[in-house]
Formats: sequence, structure tokens, C-alpha cells
Amino acid sequence: MRLPNLVYRYYERRLAKSLPADKLPHHIGVMVDGNRRWAKLAGTPTVAGHQAGADKILEFLDWCEELDIKLVTLYMLSTDNLNRDPAELRDLLEVIGSTLDRLGETNRVKVQQVGARDLLPEELAQKLTALESATANRTGVHVNVAIGYGGRREILDAIRSLLKDAAKDGRTLEQVTENLSTDDIESYLYTKGQPDPDLVIRTSGEQRLSGFLTWQSAYSEFYFCEALWPDFRRVDFLRALRDFADRQRRFGT
Repeated sequence: MRLPNLVYRYYERRLAKSLPADKLPHHIGVMVDGNRRWAKLAGTPTVAGHQAGADKILEFLDWCEELDIKLVTLYMLSTDNLNRDPAELRDLLEVIGSTLDRLGETNRVKVQQVGARDLLPEELAQKLTALESATANRTGVHVNVAIGYGGRREILDAIRSLLKDAAKDGRTLEQVTENLSTDDIESYLYTKGQPDPDLVIRTSGEQRLSGFLTWQSAYSEFYFCEALWPDFRRVDFLRALRDFADRQRRFGT
């Protein structure tokens, strides 16, 4: 092993040991951004970047398991992504489908889709349904796969469902609006029953949310990393966690 690698491993181990267990995030959201740019820089087809990003997801979940982080939300396919070039979208959907198969084969993670399933191709929608059922009783990392996800779409879906249930219960619109609370809306979100993300990480140097967990991230801490997602290293992750642990969360005050 070369000296730089030895120094790197030493630094990584030291950084991991320095993280206070009581200050690690319980729920991490990750915007896995930069796969296409990675492929372009590498001189490879775009699908190679998507595949490299998929491989990194499996590696990243291993890191989370090692640190006992129980809940992760991965932004894998937005509603806007569904408008990409048909050929690229087809390749991307194939990579996503393969990644879901690999997640199921780990026998460790529990998988849940967060997104509008009706927007997805039938085969992928069925795969998600089967995977959720097959992994429902697993006790490892709970992985929300944000596929066909858009923050605005999620809020619209929540309000639609809330109003439909109110109508079934015989409540008037006036009754609904008089008593409406944030808890009511949260109970209809894709992530209902889950804690909001403590930390949201975005790779590739971009510094915007792009519709990711629009409601849930109101009080999240954000960490923007220059590395493209396929190049995101364990030490980058540990640095994000150290940065989070050093912050004093104020929750809007």
C-alpha cells in the first residue's frame, strides 16, 4: 500500500472515531447528483455514469449500516427526470430496476418508495410493490427510494388525499379548513410516520434542493459536497457527519 493510501486510511479511521454517536443524524436525505457529468468527464456513455452512481448507493448504505444510521432517503428519479430523452430515460430506468433487485438481494435493508407510482412504467411500479412487501419485516437500514418524486407533487397528493377522505367522512370544506393543521398534512405525505431528515447531502457542487423533500426539509441541515456522486468517498461522508455534529440546530429560531 502506498504511503498516501496509508495516510488516507489513518485519517479516515481517526475521523470515524471522533464522531460523537449521540450527535449523528437519525435520518439522512441524499441527492445523488453528478452521474451524467461523471460519465462525460470519463469519456463514457451516460448510462455508465448512472451505473457507477448505482454502485455507489450500495456502498453508501454499507457506510450507514456501519454507523447505525437507520433511515436514508435517496433521490433517484425526480418527476422532472421523466422528461429526459427517451433513450437515456430507458437506460436510467433499467439501472434503477437493477439497483432495486440488488437492494432486495442484500437481505438487510427495508425498501420503501416515496413518489408518485402512477407516473412510473408498470414493470417498475410492480417491482417496487413486490420489493416493499418482500423487505417489510427487515430490521436493517430503512431506505426510502425517491423514484418518480417531486416535492410539489407530494404536497398536492397529500392535500388531494386529505380532501377525499374528508368528503368520505361527510366533512364540509369549511370544517376541514377550520381545523387543518400541519400534522394533518404530514399524515398524508409519502413519508408519513417517519421523522424528518436531520441532514440533507447533495453532491456535485450544486446548492439547491430541486424539489427534494420540500416539506420535510424545513428544518434540516444541508451539506453540499463538490464530489460527483460516483466519486463520493467514505471520508466525504464522514466529513459531512462531522460538520453536522459540530452545528447547533436552532429549528427556525
